[in-house]
Order: sequence, then C-alpha cells, then structure tokens
Amino acid sequence: MAVPIAVLDCDLLLYGRGHRTLDRFKLEDVTDEYLVSTYGFPRQFICYLVDLLGATLSRPTQRSRAISPETQILAALGFYTSGSFQTRMGDAIGISQASMSRCVANVTEALVERASQFIHFPKDEATVQTLKEDFYGLAGMPGVLGVVDCTHVAIKAPNAEDLSYVNRKGLHSLNCLMVCDSRGVLLSAETHWPGSLTDCAVLEQAALTSQFETELHKDGWLLGDSSFLLRTWLMTPLQVPETPAEYRYNMAHSATHNVIERTFRTIRARFRCLDGSKGTLQYSPEKSSHIILACCVLHNISLQHGLDVWSAPATGHVEQSEEEYEQTESMDSEACRVRQELLLTHFS
Repeated sequence: MAVPIAVLDCDLLLYGRGHRTLDRFKLEDVTDEYLVSTYGFPRQFICYLVDLLGATLSRPTQRSRAISPETQILAALGFYTSGSFQTRMGDAIGISQASMSRCVANVTEALVERASQFIHFPKDEATVQTLKEDFYGLAGMPGVLGVVDCTHVAIKAPNAEDLSYVNRKGLHSLNCLMVCDSRGVLLSAETHWPGSLTDCAVLEQAALTSQFETELHKDGWLLGDSSFLLRTWLMTPLQVPETPAEYRYNMAHSATHNVIERTFRTIRARFRCLDGSKGTLQYSPEKSSHIILACCVLHNISLQHGLDVWSAPATGHVEQSEEEYEQTESMDSEACRVRQELLLTHFS
C-alpha cells in the first residue's frame, strides 16, 4: 500500500500563513561607515529611499516570507555600487543570490516609475534664470539651459544576429543621451538607444529634440560637442576658430561642457555596475536600460541630499563616447546666425 508522504513547508512552519515580512537586516544595528562602505550611501539616504519606495516594494505577494523594503533597497544599492551579485553581499543581509536578483529588479522598476519626478527641466521662470546664471558663472557662456552628451554602457550581447547594439569598438552597449545642469544634476536621461547609433543619430531621434523644438529653446540653448550638429537650441564649438572672439567662444564652450564629462565620471564611480570593471550588465537591453535610468535617479537624489562631491575618474571597459565623426558644419542657416550673434554680442 502506498504510504502518503507529507511535504513540509518550512516557511509555513516557521512563519505561519499569510503575508509576512522577514526582517533580515536592521539599519540601526550597523554604523554609517559600514553602510557607506558596503552599500555606497549613509543611513539618512537609505531611510529616505525606504520612505519613498516602501509602499511600492510592499505590494502583496504570494510568498509567505516577503522581503522587507529596507532589505530590498540594501540589496539593490549593493548591486548598483559594487557591480556584482556577490555571495558576501547576500549573506550580509540574509538573502540568496536569486533573491538579490529579484530585489534589484523590484527596486529598479520602482525607481524608473519615479524618473520623471527627479529628472526634468525646470519649468518656472525664476528657476530657469538661476540655471542660466549658474552656467554663466562657470566660464561666461550665456543662455545655457544644460549641457548634453552621450555615454556608452556595456551590456551582454542580446543574441548573435542582433548587431544593432555593437558600437564602433566592437562591444555591445547602450548609447545613453543625457543633459545636466552646472552641478551635475541630470535634467534629461534617455538610456535605451542601441550602441551602434552615433551620438548625432541618437539626438536626431531623441525625445529631447522634440521637446526643445516645440517647448524649451526660445530663451536659451544646450551646449553639445562637435559630434552633434549645430541647431538654434544647441550650440556647438567652431571647428576651425580664426578670430579672437571665436577662440574665446570655444574656450568658454569647452569649460562649460566639461560639466557633463565630470558628471559621467561621478555616476560611473558611484555606480560600479555601469563602469565595466565588473563586466557587462548581464540583462536584456530593456532591463539594462532600466538599471542605468535607476542609477540616474539615485544620482539626482544623492545630489539633493548633499552627496555632491565630484569623484575621480572610474576605469571601465566601455569609456566615455569619443566618436570619430566627419568635420562638417550644420547647414542650418538660422542656427549659424544665432551662433554668430552670440559671438558678436558676448565674445567680441
């Protein structure tokens, strides 16, 4: 006669039925120094994230041992700042690597849902004027609403047939278009573009272009390097400066535009999952794009909390975009007129 075998549910025996949160790690049990060294951020910042994301991360689950929002956030920060699902990291907060992966996915989506809350251009006139004044204070470049550039982040090959993510260095990547202010706060971040696209092609298709051509370019402009075409709302350097005014313009342009180079270095140094030193992001392009955007949101939140010290350059396998492009000037006569007027008014 067959003997029935009872399969014991260990979670049920330990925790009972229904939704139950298992607190594996207590913030109050460790020092700020430990939190910064292990998870990249101090206690106050982590508590803010728990308040911000807690309701989203506490959504009902079929699992009887739900992981607390606090633990999920620590797991995600551990990955973002270290770049790997280390067993040591999971052990520190009492979860498996599989759970670490789920936590990163949950926190990433929660941050992406709030991207527009933290990454946006200012709307009111007073804030826009302050933005321009802050940029002008850097090197005397007037009317600047932001500096724009692209950076590549390495990802695993989606599949053997898909070459759209292969960049000019033969590596698979996402080409991310970003704009920042004079402090490095991101005002726009489009992280989903395939690595095979040039910076100019990305901007041509980006939501940023539509936004500026319909809304924001009337009273100022962005600054972009020579990988972009000159537009009425996008000032680029002169490729062959000849007059003292043109040299002064180029120098002011370069000194101001350098802010976004420093911002990229800071983001890579703070979020090591993006710098390539631990290998590529082992996700689909869509999930990789969301991880990058989540790190951008955290970057802006960290600046709001005063964590704005410029970091030293990070060393990664996929570097800041250094495109090889043809030296061609824009044929947009109105854009050329706007730049010439800027030269005569402010740099002559």
